[in-house]
Amino acid sequence: MTMRTFEKFNTGWVFAEGFDESWTGALQEGAAVTLPHTAVELPFNYFDENSYQKPFTYQKIIANDPAFEGKAVSLVFDAAMADSVVFLNGEKLCAHRDGYTPFTVDLTGRLKDGDNLLTVKIDGSENPEIPPFGFMIDYLTFAGIYRDVWLKVTTPTAIGNVKVETPDPLAPQKCVQADVFLTGPVPEAATLKATLYDADGHSLATTEIAVSGDKASFEIDGLEDIRLWDIHDPALYTLSVTLETKAGSDTVTTRFGFRTVAFATDGFHLNGRPLKLRGLNRHQSYPHLGYAMGKRGQEKDADILKYELACNVVRTSHYPQSKYFLDRCDEIGLLVFEEIPGWQHIGGEGWKRESIANVERMIRRDWNHPSIIIWGVRINESADDHDFYAETNRLAHELDSTRPTGGVRCIEDSEMLEDVYTMNDFVLGSEEMPGSNHLRMHRREQKKVTGLSRDVPYMITEYCGHMYPTKRFDQEQRQAEHVTRHLQMLNAIAGDPTIAGGTGWCMFDYNTHQDFGSGDRICYHGVLDMYREPKFAAYAYASQGEPQDNVVLQPVTFWARGERNIGGVLPLIILTNCDYVEFSFGDMEPRRIDPDRATYPHLPHPPVVIDLRSVTPEEFGEWGRVWKDGKITGYVDGKAEKTMNLTADPVPTTLEIAPDDTALKAGEKDCVRVILRALDQTGNILPFFDDPASLSLEGPGRIVGPDLVSFKGGTAGLYIEAGDQPGTLTLAVRCRPFANQTATFTLS
Repeated sequence: MTMRTFEKFNTGWVFAEGFDESWTGALQEGAAVTLPHTAVELPFNYFDENSYQKPFTYQKIIANDPAFEGKAVSLVFDAAMADSVVFLNGEKLCAHRDGYTPFTVDLTGRLKDGDNLLTVKIDGSENPEIPPFGFMIDYLTFAGIYRDVWLKVTTPTAIGNVKVETPDPLAPQKCVQADVFLTGPVPEAATLKATLYDADGHSLATTEIAVSGDKASFEIDGLEDIRLWDIHDPALYTLSVTLETKAGSDTVTTRFGFRTVAFATDGFHLNGRPLKLRGLNRHQSYPHLGYAMGKRGQEKDADILKYELACNVVRTSHYPQSKYFLDRCDEIGLLVFEEIPGWQHIGGEGWKRESIANVERMIRRDWNHPSIIIWGVRINESADDHDFYAETNRLAHELDSTRPTGGVRCIEDSEMLEDVYTMNDFVLGSEEMPGSNHLRMHRREQKKVTGLSRDVPYMITEYCGHMYPTKRFDQEQRQAEHVTRHLQMLNAIAGDPTIAGGTGWCMFDYNTHQDFGSGDRICYHGVLDMYREPKFAAYAYASQGEPQDNVVLQPVTFWARGERNIGGVLPLIILTNCDYVEFSFGDMEPRRIDPDRATYPHLPHPPVVIDLRSVTPEEFGEWGRVWKDGKITGYVDGKAEKTMNLTADPVPTTLEIAPDDTALKAGEKDCVRVILRALDQTGNILPFFDDPASLSLEGPGRIVGPDLVSFKGGTAGLYIEAGDQPGTLTLAVRCRPFANQTATFTLS
């Protein structure tokens, strides 16, 4: 039986603003908090980001358990933002200067009898010695111990990390190679036993070796009937490794997959098969909570990307993200481009050393995730720096020879030290800027970007975004242009076989510094809003998925005579993956209209565009004539699969309360998203409904954020956080002109 315990250490913390080293000797007065925790819960917008850029103190009492005797005892912090110093009974034990990677605090032999005081100083200041700081960044780095902390108790010599590789996984017989890294004193005599399991828990193979030194390697070969990890069949296997020493045993399990990835001049290949990468960039921030979102919210973001937006790849802009998010990407088959922290600025020598250490910490933490296909080892959009980037690439290749490196830049003629030239291509829209001397372009030509005479592995890592920021509640004509720009980029990338794919900027709107965004501390660059509610542009991505997974039929309109410039709704873009649509206006006979393959020849599913090529002004109704209902039906394989009715006279009819889930876990700070939608009589969102709604919650939990919210573009969002006790939560929503509504949640 293994002697390892690895349990959450999230409850019973005391939090206080400020820090003084004298506080480390005694428990201070403060607020009782549970992790993950954000130091300052910010308003949705219009706040001062300096409010968290200062020190904070977290304290917790640790009782010296008799079970610790003769064991290695440590705390593992999954992440804390940003400059962390840990004290035990007034003695400084550890400092960690990165806000995105884990760190371990060794308590072995340091715990006195009885109670011990743990103190963690968190400094949210933007320290210029720590990446990504030193100049300006277009996102916020919310202070706090915002990920889980774990209490780890093992035998004195224990397993520190396991690295799994699968050489030649396309061969009929497959092989697993593993390196096991040990911590603690080198044992006099030890054995290592490894067992391979499939996803159902069936044992497939076992091996056992003798151990000498602090690293052991072994191989399991001759494996047959192994499923490859793929986006449509993300088959995961588990390797369980047990170290046996005189002091007892220690077991670690890790999941991995059998798969190959390759970037070449003819694009990206997964398991030897060409695959066009189509995805978005993701920040890890949330309204009010900042970074402090637990497992449920992290997993939900992965699910939204995969299942609602039909993406096959995500870029973790611009830092390593939650292991829960990456685990979920492994489970559902969502590819990942992961990169080190940074934004344009390169600091001095100490800053660079910290950034190089970030490369190592990121890869060692995440090297077993089959979803990760490339390491980003360059500071996002930074200038060239030969020696610095030669070292980040060398280190990445030394640590992991199975994945290529990329380096995201926005400059042309940049030195290519990475395996893949990754470029933020914001040329679309630049023709509108003063001094522009070119016509509308959807993407730059590769050789012009690289300055090289030959093609190289190439990927576009950002586009759109700040070139055309758009809100969910913006005027319809702007939203239609927003949609068009994303469609044009998706089509251009899909039509160029030398481009591996692209990740648009970005998944959702995000809070930012005063220097960026719309002046309210929000960058409205997403295809979703901050609560992950879709803008029309979200359906440009969703419609590229297959109809057997999710039928998409979304007209880009609020369906009103006078919303657009001059009036009417033409040209009307219908984002769909149906074979064709039937459209009618009033008593007009339904008319079949096919996707616009002439404009978007490379998209898997081009939009239907209704304009004067397919209807006449008389049929559709000219200015001054009666506005009528519309009806759109999508057909797949000749069968009507989805219908959308558009009413000419929308009235507030239904207040929808849509929680992501209603079953929560007590005592774990479980947090669930709830969306409120104001709907008309046909079930469509009322786009200009902006009334306030009063919220109240009964039971052991709380509403994150204010209890009075305003609808924006017909929707509003909130989070419900479970308390410590099991029971029932009842959310009540009052909003004119609807009847009062409630939603019930169960805490177990």
